[in-house]
Amino acid sequence: QVQLEETGGGLVQPGGSLRLSCKTLGRTDKKYGMAWWRQPPGKEREFIAAISRSGSRTSYGDSVEGRFTISRDEDENSAWLQMDNLAPEDTAVYYCNVAPFYSTYDTDYGKIIPWGQGTQVTVSS
Repeated sequence: QVQLEETGGGLVQPGGSLRLSCKTLGRTDKKYGMAWWRQPPGKEREFIAAISRSGSRTSYGDSVEGRFTISRDEDENSAWLQMDNLAPEDTAVYYCNVAPFYSTYDTDYGKIIPWGQGTQVTVSS
């Protein structure tokens, strides 16, 4: 079964940066839209960023606009999330997933490949 692996999380001080990676483990025959989500402790999953299959279109959640940048591999269903100027409220488990098309709705994700374990990001001094 195809799986998603998120890596790159860790502990960082406020104002710092991290770069998260999302890799598809296993063969996929199509390119999909991809997105990053996060789930803070005790809260619901929140949309962070999405990127189209070609990489030409991106969208960001209001809370990360201007600080985070999503990118993807041209040939594979792999993606990255560059996070700059991190703040304590960015603390969460970060997940990536794929959708048949470009989408910012969580109902479009998790249907082709199951949600992975995510990667923990903790922003604290």
